[in-house]
Amino acid sequence: MIGFETIGNATIICHDGKPILATDPWLTGSAYFGSWGLPYTIPEEQWENLKKCEYIWLSHGHPDHTSVESLDKLRDKKILLASHISNRLQDDLSNLGFNVSSLEERKWIKLTKNLSILTVSDYFQDSILLININGHLLVNINDASNKGWGKFVQNITKNFKDPFLFKLFSYGDADMINYFLEDGTKIPPKAALKKPVGEQINFWSRYYGTKSIVPSSCFHRYQRKDSSWANQFTTNVSDYTNHLAPEFKLYPAFIRYDLETNQFEEINPKKNIALSIDPKEFGDNWEDSLDSSDTKKVEQYIKKIESLKDFIDFVNFRVGGKDNTIELRTRSFKRGVTFEVPRGSLMTTVKYEIFDDLLIGNFMKTTLHGDWHNNNLYPYFTPYVAKYADNGRAKTKTQLKNYLKQYRKKSPVEFIYHCFERESEEFIRKHIGTNTKAFEWAKKFYLLMNTSKSTNKV
Repeated sequence: MIGFETIGNATIICHDGKPILATDPWLTGSAYFGSWGLPYTIPEEQWENLKKCEYIWLSHGHPDHTSVESLDKLRDKKILLASHISNRLQDDLSNLGFNVSSLEERKWIKLTKNLSILTVSDYFQDSILLININGHLLVNINDASNKGWGKFVQNITKNFKDPFLFKLFSYGDADMINYFLEDGTKIPPKAALKKPVGEQINFWSRYYGTKSIVPSSCFHRYQRKDSSWANQFTTNVSDYTNHLAPEFKLYPAFIRYDLETNQFEEINPKKNIALSIDPKEFGDNWEDSLDSSDTKKVEQYIKKIESLKDFIDFVNFRVGGKDNTIELRTRSFKRGVTFEVPRGSLMTTVKYEIFDDLLIGNFMKTTLHGDWHNNNLYPYFTPYVAKYADNGRAKTKTQLKNYLKQYRKKSPVEFIYHCFERESEEFIRKHIGTNTKAFEWAKKFYLLMNTSKSTNKV
């Protein structure tokens, strides 16, 4: 077969007569300190096809995309990554004994006669993959967000007939949504609005110039007792059809697609039993507190990230019912944050510098103090800690400046235009709001100005 299969959370298995390449194999075990589990079992046939692949491509370091437990079963494979500044993921996997290579970016690389790939990285330490299988284009966005490379993708998709889009579409639970105000009031997550997922698909499919969509990167279930509350906000594939425009074709999540015949068959994996697991099974006892050595390590971890003090006055970790406040500025407090978190996962986070795993697990409770105009940690905390410092290894202001400078060098015009878009979006969100007609009109205008009009096809 010349074609592809989809399985797991975000795995595409590409075939050229035989299995050649697989993406992001989270196929066994859990993620985010045990908070996420797989809702489906991987069928034996797809496991065997994965074992036959020569290459594994990984989009980024999150454990639902880079699952070391899954990769341990595929140790003979050549692991391919985008070329990131800092190379943290490459270094971490190489130190674990894997055969890892970074690809030259924005260049088509031929793996077989009929299979070529092209990868693009961004400054959030994410990456996307374009796959050309015998003249058919697969656009694998996974759960990355457009950081300026959208126009580049448009200029490629316009040259292909009916590209496939693989992208996360959801209500928004795959992020920190466990927020509280100072008085203890829970902040309703954006995911609670359950805006029609079809509208997201319409917007981004028109933007990227794709009409065939395969669900991706949304297959997880909360399985810890302290995070299972978030299951009410997860997205089912059946939700994708809500407000989906008739111009788009939505495929089942798990399929085997033969590109020679343009025929597909659905793969029906067995559902896993829903679990409710005590967090102690993952090393988290909410009654454990920090000792003096722990407190010092946590404080050093936070204070090394120099840019935080420009935006936040204090960071407090409430562990075992005890507050451990780290003051970043000595003036009167205007903005701070309290993380209520078990000792086990916190100290693992500090040791391995993986704060995003705490956020996405949604068992940690985050209380916002003062003015956080978006009612979430963005843009004052998450980018500087999870993206730039942890994954990009840019902790000092000088390191961060050089880090962003190097990404700007990769594509200067694209980077500057993206920064302008980002600042404009932040202004609109702050002063107009997201649930307004003005915001909806701004989105429509953005799509009109950024959608490729070309009809050239190969």
